[in-house]
Amino acid sequence: MKVVVLVGGVGGARFLLGVKAALGLPAVGEPEQPAGHEISAVVNVGDDVWMHGLRVCPDLDTCMYTLGDGIDSAKGWGRVDETWSVREELAAYGAEPTWFGLGDRDIATHLVRSRMLRAGYSLSEVTEALCDRWKPGVRLLPVTDDRVETHVAIEDPDEQRPRAVHFQEWWVRHRAEPAARAIVPVGAEEATPAPAALDAVARADVVLLAPSNPVVSIGTLLAVPGFRAALRETSAPVVGVSPIIGGKPLRGMADACLAAIGVDTTAEAVGRHYGSRSRDAEGILDGWLVHTGDDADVPGVDVRAVPLLMSDVDATAAMVRAAFDLAGLGEVTR
Repeated sequence: MKVVVLVGGVGGARFLLGVKAALGLPAVGEPEQPAGHEISAVVNVGDDVWMHGLRVCPDLDTCMYTLGDGIDSAKGWGRVDETWSVREELAAYGAEPTWFGLGDRDIATHLVRSRMLRAGYSLSEVTEALCDRWKPGVRLLPVTDDRVETHVAIEDPDEQRPRAVHFQEWWVRHRAEPAARAIVPVGAEEATPAPAALDAVARADVVLLAPSNPVVSIGTLLAVPGFRAALRETSAPVVGVSPIIGGKPLRGMADACLAAIGVDTTAEAVGRHYGSRSRDAEGILDGWLVHTGDDADVPGVDVRAVPLLMSDVDATAAMVRAAFDLAGLGEVTR
């Protein structure tokens, strides 16, 4: 079976572990023998940023490290057994930004990526080369090879005036405070989808939306012209998993992002925001999974309530199997 998953960072990476497990594959690493399944993850690049002259791709790296057994599982991001000598030296120099730390092991990844990008390789080619070391067992595909960076319009807490900051500054430095006036994936309108991402969606047997941030993760994918159309045109069923449980984000501060675009923090509101492929001109969903006890009426979309807490790989695999069932492909995992 060919499975395509639209993902952001930590939540998306953990969801991918469950996708692999649901298909009988080892959650971490590649299977010893080919299993006949193909998993492709189309990954958000809006969080990407230049730091200290290095190109940092947080969501791609989080997926790569998680699936390759190199993640710091306690934090959900960064390298396990990390050291911070370079960060300490940068702080001694007073080199900004001081609020965004790069670990020593992590810096090696960014050095390789930055050198390859400057040599003319595309982000897709760079990602494939990096994954050759980590063997994630999933094709990690940037949604675009063009530069797209999410910026947030805020009221500057120091200067008391509106200004735009990179998403990372709003998210990491300010912890999503103050409130966002607007969230804009800068460069998305001029970007083109990566050919491999479009091909994966066209050939898929099922497309899953991980419970990633609807605005700055999945929303950035949809902002790249042509990618939403690819989801609407694929013959594969498209099933989303709600990132909202009981009116709260499954992880992170998605509520702050949803407020910025005028969407309530409920499973129903997010489902309606994505819309129905059959009834809405821009809709992308055929099915929508919500957490047990949550009610959601999304016209034109088949809604089903199942447990959605990703407490471990087995629980996440059960969520994925429920998504396959909703897509009419449950026999694959039985």
